Amino acid sequence: MDIFQTFIDEIPKPEHRQRFVEVLEHVSKTFPQLEKRFAWNQPMFTDHGTFIIAFSVAKKHMAFSPEWVGIQHFKERMAEAGVDHSTMIIRMPWDKAFDYELLDDVIRFNIEDKADCTRFWRVR
Repeated sequence: MDIFQTFIDEIPKPEHRQRFVEVLEHVSKTFPQLEKRFAWNQPMFTDHGTFIIAFSVAKKHMAFSPEWVGIQHFKERMAEAGVDHSTMIIRMPWDKAFDYELLDDVIRFNIEDKADCTRFWRVR
């Protein structure tokens, strides 16, 4: 996690920091082919130079961003599960269990959907 260490060190609450590290380590172990990158002040993972997922933290939650297409693809599932999201981020409250299954499915979707993508971001 060296590339993300400065960001991690700035997370004020130790329990939030620990969960954030656990999530990043989970992504690294589950998807070892993804490259770690720090850009736009966010830890992110890429595949063949294209964006797959980014992470951020806030006072009440941590969030991951799969791009708009990923949000749309999982919108109904998130609504059924009561997962809060906006047009670009999925929020995971600090005081609730982290939904690793949703995270993994979002990452798999992006890897498959962007397999032939030659740009960093999707073209809408």
